[in-house]
Amino acid sequence: MTEQPARWTEATVHPDMWADPDDDPRNNDGPGPDGELATLQDFLTNYRLTLRMKCDGLDPEQLARRSVPPSTMSLLGLVRHLAEVERDWRNWITDAEPLPTLYGRRDADFGEAVGDQASVDAAFRDLEREQAALDAELAGHQDLGERIGKDRISVRELLVHRIEEYARHCGHADLLRECVDGRLGQ
Repeated sequence: MTEQPARWTEATVHPDMWADPDDDPRNNDGPGPDGELATLQDFLTNYRLTLRMKCDGLDPEQLARRSVPPSTMSLLGLVRHLAEVERDWRNWITDAEPLPTLYGRRDADFGEAVGDQASVDAAFRDLEREQAALDAELAGHQDLGERIGKDRISVRELLVHRIEEYARHCGHADLLRECVDGRLGQ
């Protein structure tokens, strides 16, 4: 039986928050974004930030720790998985030959997430590169109703799917982080 870490947060204002509102990069003092596209992009940006925040301050072993055996899920696995799906989404919107997978065989994004610094650095580089590449591809498609790629997916559907994927995995990241070191919060 492993010892469970004590629950804690860096927030001093609200004990159920990850950080105090003034220190949270997802907060802004101004009005929300105008328009549907800007709103969707804002939600995606905030979920991406949430994932990064849940990984901050952990060493490679902690990032690769699987908290619920026999699951292969870990924070590092989530980073690798999201890099893989960002690449796959690019395949959805192109008419070209599909890009190869980043990590090879099925479920290697999770199963082969190992706790060494080189693997951690590579995973975050992969995620940033794949996010930027898909963002750049979509920048040329401002009409949310436009259908693109071989399967004629709408830009709106792809953006909502991306938000859903990040939101689901941020929920996993909440639990994984709490199991690793006890830190909790939104």
